[in-house]
Amino acid sequence: MDSQSLYFSLELVAGSGDTLNVEQRTALHTSLLILQKNHKFKRVVLWGKVLGLKGDYFIAQGRGEDEMKDRKNLYSLNCVDWFLLPPATDPLIDQVSRAAKGGFTGDPSHVYEHREIHRRGGGDEEEEVVTKVNEESRLAVTVHHIDEEVSVVPRGAFIKSPHGLVQINRSFSGLSHSEAGKLDSFLHFSEPKNLKKKSILETSQLNPAIDFLDVLSDDIPKGSWSLQFESGSKVCVLRSLLWLGLTFYHVPMTPQHGYIYIGNGAKNLDLPFML
Repeated sequence: MDSQSLYFSLELVAGSGDTLNVEQRTALHTSLLILQKNHKFKRVVLWGKVLGLKGDYFIAQGRGEDEMKDRKNLYSLNCVDWFLLPPATDPLIDQVSRAAKGGFTGDPSHVYEHREIHRRGGGDEEEEVVTKVNEESRLAVTVHHIDEEVSVVPRGAFIKSPHGLVQINRSFSGLSHSEAGKLDSFLHFSEPKNLKKKSILETSQLNPAIDFLDVLSDDIPKGSWSLQFESGSKVCVLRSLLWLGLTFYHVPMTPQHGYIYIGNGAKNLDLPFML
């Protein structure tokens, strides 16, 4: 959610029970403005909070000219001092998937270790392979996965230029109440996967300027999103059942929307058996 409307946005997602206290909100309001100026971001959003045993990680995301490609993730333990997260490359994702187990500790320097025994050439000779990864890298990969799988925007909120640049659609005035009640009206704010699989007939009915992302209704398994109206039916709220803690809001007939993740950084792998 945008740092400029932090107080207002946090109130709209507070129905889930997870929010930030007054001290944290005040510190973030100031530090995110300084962060934007120091790193020369076009804007900064509060991405969320990952809960740890000893401490919690507050995550901010800096956006550049292209809202999808020009992103940098940063974390803080005290809402004041911010540190850049490393990019989630394929080798790093593989290392984290092998070594990182259990909950987050809250210590960025904590090292996870995984040992495997490999046999050489099918003989009796054995070799021990050790994979080590620190928690800062694990945090970077977790943020990447959540962004890839459950980041949400309303249809029309962002526009893609003929040159491929993705920016905020300044003419977006919000979804109607009837549109906000349908999953088809909400899109994943990540590189599309299902869009490329659609038939020529289906793609011919889409507007390439705003329909360049995957719709939530195509998600598998079906039922991985909870959609409801709150605050006297004035706010549309979406909650992910795949990554518990991800909450999105949109105020119909206004451009106001955003999402925040507050959780332990664990994916709900039992979801297919719960539906």
